[in-house]
Amino acid sequence: QVQIQESGGGLAQAGGSLRLSCAASGRTFNLFRMGWFRQAPGEERELVASISIGGTTSYRDSVKGRFTISSDFAKSAVYLQMTSLKPDDTAIYYCAAAATDGRGWGYWGQGTQVTVSS
Repeated sequence: QVQIQESGGGLAQAGGSLRLSCAASGRTFNLFRMGWFRQAPGEERELVASISIGGTTSYRDSVKGRFTISSDFAKSAVYLQMTSLKPDDTAIYYCAAAATDGRGWGYWGQGTQVTVSS
């Protein structure tokens, strides 16, 4: 199995920055994609950004140019640098990982709260 642990997050003012970190442990040898999702109160969970083991990244439109995802698959780690934060970015952020086991985004962390004040 794979265990996921996030760190970072917290409170920021609009226009500020935060950095999220995520580390996977356990049977990580077959991870090929890691990403960040978020869920705001009353909303569905949405994919924010993802990165493949080959370095291919994708972002949802609302964070393009503000958020940067990076990774170190040798350490089974992924990071999310968030800048120019907006109150709409307030959510619980979840780290997730996909392995070559057919489970899709099969591994999830418990989430970390990000709150952006106006």
